[in-house]
Amino acid sequence: MKLSKSQRSNIIFLVIILLMVIPQTRKPIQVFLQKGLAMFSPSVIDEEDRIVLTDYNWKLVDENGVAYNFNDAKGKVVFINFWATWCPPCIAEMPSMEKLYQDYKNDVDFLFVSNETQEVISNFKKKNDYEFLVHAAITANPTQLETSSIPRTFVLDRDGHIVIDKTGAADWNSKSVRKLLDDLLRSE
Repeated sequence: MKLSKSQRSNIIFLVIILLMVIPQTRKPIQVFLQKGLAMFSPSVIDEEDRIVLTDYNWKLVDENGVAYNFNDAKGKVVFINFWATWCPPCIAEMPSMEKLYQDYKNDVDFLFVSNETQEVISNFKKKNDYEFLVHAAITANPTQLETSSIPRTFVLDRDGHIVIDKTGAADWNSKSVRKLLDDLLRSE
């Protein structure tokens, strides 16, 4: 029996739906699809529309138990990413963030913030060979950095202006992001 074109299309559609319903295949498919969406660079906020961060009273602790006071970030270029290991868009953008982190970790303050347990984060980082340091918030985020969805990423200039505010996956290792960071690091 030969299948018509519409029957083949229907079968393919049903297989895709089944794969999305099965938990073991759903997450890899979602990550794959998010990687396609994450190939775009985030947009830079126009200078006249940038919000200035006024509250640096935020306490965090890194995965090694070392306290971090966000007041220490004043006057620095800061990259803040809210994420989780179970989040497909977060997973999709992580490789580009790791590359950016490797090249800018000595010049930019990177804060990868998650509320997951140390064990979950350590296993995820080890499995993916990531070196960035993950923090957990001890106190509430500054109002301008509140988020209700992940991933959400902010880039701040030395004066505390929010230069990028991106919800969803993006290519953080793009030429445009690197140029932006280089420009922000050069400005005084």
